[in-house]
Amino acid sequence: MTGTPVEGLLRELAPQVLGVLVRRHGQFDVCEDAVQEALLQAAQQWPADGVPDNPQGWLITAASRRWIEQYRSDVARRAREDKVVALTPPPADPVPARDDTLTILALCCHDSLTTASQIALTLRAVGGLTTAEIARAFLVPETTVAQRISRAKQKIKQAGAKFRPPTDLTAVLHVLYLIFTEGSTASSGDDLVRVDLTAEAIRLTRQLHRRRPDDGELAGLLALMLLTDARRPARTTDHGALVPLADQDRSLWDTDAIEEGTRLIHNALRTTQIGPYQLQAAIAAVHADAKTADDTDWPEILGLYELLTALAPGPMVALNRIVAVAMVHGPDQALTELSALDLDHYRVHAVRAHLLDLRGNHEHAREEYEKAARLTLNAQEQRYLRSRSRHPR
Repeated sequence: MTGTPVEGLLRELAPQVLGVLVRRHGQFDVCEDAVQEALLQAAQQWPADGVPDNPQGWLITAASRRWIEQYRSDVARRAREDKVVALTPPPADPVPARDDTLTILALCCHDSLTTASQIALTLRAVGGLTTAEIARAFLVPETTVAQRISRAKQKIKQAGAKFRPPTDLTAVLHVLYLIFTEGSTASSGDDLVRVDLTAEAIRLTRQLHRRRPDDGELAGLLALMLLTDARRPARTTDHGALVPLADQDRSLWDTDAIEEGTRLIHNALRTTQIGPYQLQAAIAAVHADAKTADDTDWPEILGLYELLTALAPGPMVALNRIVAVAMVHGPDQALTELSALDLDHYRVHAVRAHLLDLRGNHEHAREEYEKAARLTLNAQEQRYLRSRSRHPR
């Protein structure tokens, strides 16, 4: 999804062009189709003819013409030609004075939509990705993505969602985080990491951060993504096999991303109200600061998880906190706490197996690794867990 410079420019401009059309005409569904057609025309024409002097104005004009064509078609069908006559294409240089990217993102993350639809529509309308690109990224048929997007636009229309700047970014940040986490550790398929998705999530979050630099949770989310993605070069071998955090070659970590993420989170924690993304970023920063696995400041990490548990409790937060408990207080206390966790997930079995391994109970560890391997749909995680079941520590 990183693509050519032209593709990058089109993705940068896509939400801004869509924002202009929706603000001008309403009808999010019709406008989104018009913008997609304009983007396709530009993707075919600009590499051959060159990028126009005013690419945003070019796209707005092209998309507006598509919108008018669609409207004329609808009007003809409804015998309302007289209204069409009054329509004229917008001026050739209609660069807007405002950027509606955040407003478009809020529409795409409307609470009437399913999470899968929110993600698909966000990548299409804000990320500027084609239906085929989204389908490839999530390993689903193109028709499935097309149906999700079509249904999402209809639901937005039926829900009467208003086109106005969001006051609450919670849903937007959640969708961006889901896109990143799916890319960081793919839920299925042969690859552990989907770089296209992590890169797109970081790009979109960085865009929003430029528009709202004082939003602490937005800064925290960007920091979390950067600090997590910084480990990517060391997370797999040359053949794609999973390398756990404790065994990673930390010289491969991206120091620029770590420096940027650390600066972001330190500033956010110092100047804004603390939130869950900031705390997760702070935990990632502690890991990034350790020169070796043995240097990790686990008491500090456990303290941060205590804060996160109080602020945003959840089963995955509880599981991650238990790992920190094991590193600070030992596997026995961690196993006791794990037995009270009501969650049937492969990571629970993987953590239990690791704790049993630490206690020297290798036979039970072997069984738990096998259970975890059966539950995950990612091939690299399956291979790693099965290798551990054959060779517990």
